[in-house]
Amino acid sequence: MTRWWPLRRVPQWAFDLFVMAVAVGHLWLVLRPENQPAATFAVLGVAALLFRRRFPFLVLLVTLPAAALVGEKVASMFAVYSVAYRSRRPWVTVTAATLLAACFIFWNSGVLYTLQHPDPEWTPSDALYWSFWGDLPLRNQLYYAVLAAVPAIIGYSQRARQALADRLAEIEEAREHEQLLLTQQALSAERAQLAREMHDVVSHQVSLIAVQAGALQVKAQDEEFKSIAATIRKLSVTTLEELRHMVQVLQASGVRATELTPQPTLDQLDALVAGSGVDAELRVERIVGLDPAGQRAIYRTVQEALTNARKHAPGASVQVSVVNWREGATVLVENAAGSRPVLELPSARHGLLGLRQRAELLGGRFEAGPTPEGGWSVRMWVPRVSGSR
Repeated sequence: MTRWWPLRRVPQWAFDLFVMAVAVGHLWLVLRPENQPAATFAVLGVAALLFRRRFPFLVLLVTLPAAALVGEKVASMFAVYSVAYRSRRPWVTVTAATLLAACFIFWNSGVLYTLQHPDPEWTPSDALYWSFWGDLPLRNQLYYAVLAAVPAIIGYSQRARQALADRLAEIEEAREHEQLLLTQQALSAERAQLAREMHDVVSHQVSLIAVQAGALQVKAQDEEFKSIAATIRKLSVTTLEELRHMVQVLQASGVRATELTPQPTLDQLDALVAGSGVDAELRVERIVGLDPAGQRAIYRTVQEALTNARKHAPGASVQVSVVNWREGATVLVENAAGSRPVLELPSARHGLLGLRQRAELLGGRFEAGPTPEGGWSVRMWVPRVSGSR
């Protein structure tokens, strides 16, 4: 039974309790146990209301005998309401209301009383005839017909209101989906604009750095300068490759997630440390069962820690270790205090925050802070894939 607007937050069991309380209360007031079998039919009709949601028409049929024998109204009217609300066929609702109206009219005609108390001068056909003859008898019969139609009309109206509410909910959902598509379209436009800016500005400047580093490598006489220039050129080329791939990802249309490939793994840590431009020592144990996301998190942690050491502790030695620990892998990057003046470089100051978020998303832990010797320590633990050894 659908809740009316002022009571829509009332739980369904409260309505069921209300219906049963009204039906039982009315039965208690009008029941005459000695009037058999009408009393038994009345009790069965009230009890059948417990199943009106699942078997509405069958419950109505159970309540009709009491309506025809003693004019029991409450249980049968609730049953007609359930039929009208739950049936999707109008003829079923009309049939239910017609059956109840026929039972009420039969009870009001007095035919049953005439059958129970035979009288040669007053036959059942006479009782049925006079129940419709005259203004007052006809008015009574019309009253009972309307009384049977009222719950059918209310139930049908409630079902129509519920269907309208469902339709409005579908329209609202369609509007939300349309708004989501518009938002995604706007985001796609912004991503395309960002891709153009990155390609036009950043890519050009990094390309210039790579070209100048290559020229410096050719012209330099000192081997150390040549090595530094080669490292700068290599890092510039790598940055260009990653940047161009990111531009392709930003320009991709649609809402499906695009994976940044190829992704770094633990096997690439040697190359990362060797090309970092700092005095770093790497120790990596054999890690089994670590998924690509975990390997990528460790790689980015080492990358960020080496970058921070190069920026904030120039000339310091760095120790990098990746070991198995407690059903996962731990990466520890420690650097000593810097031996040269710090060169101020632009920084968004989001690197450590991003590493912490990576660890939390993977169910791991992240710590970073100064060491007693004046250096800096970065530690991350990530779990391996469940079931791997």
